Amino acid sequence: MKKQLNPTLVYVLTVIGLLCCCFGGLGLLLSGPAYLIANNKIKDAQLNPDDYEGDIKQMETAKIIALVVLIINVLYLIYVIYQISTVGWDEMSEQFNQAMEEYKSQQGG
Repeated sequence: MKKQLNPTLVYVLTVIGLLCCCFGGLGLLLSGPAYLIANNKIKDAQLNPDDYEGDIKQMETAKIIALVVLIINVLYLIYVIYQISTVGWDEMSEQFNQAMEEYKSQQGG
């Protein structure tokens, strides 16, 4: 029984990781494992090509996309850490609260 090189899991984790990058770069918790899964599958398929069926190029594409999303998440996480360290958490939460109040006033009137 040959194993399938199915990049669907990698794509799903990567897309959800991209959506989660807006939450302080937390998408790296999904895009990191997606990259590792793709990398391990590619290595296994290259070492034992008779045990796997499917196109390895699809898995390589999924790996590249996962790497790009991982880099985006890491950069955004570094940005958030920089913002917190320079501006401070209290100032950031105050700015968020002001923005929410402005949004509510626009929606209400």
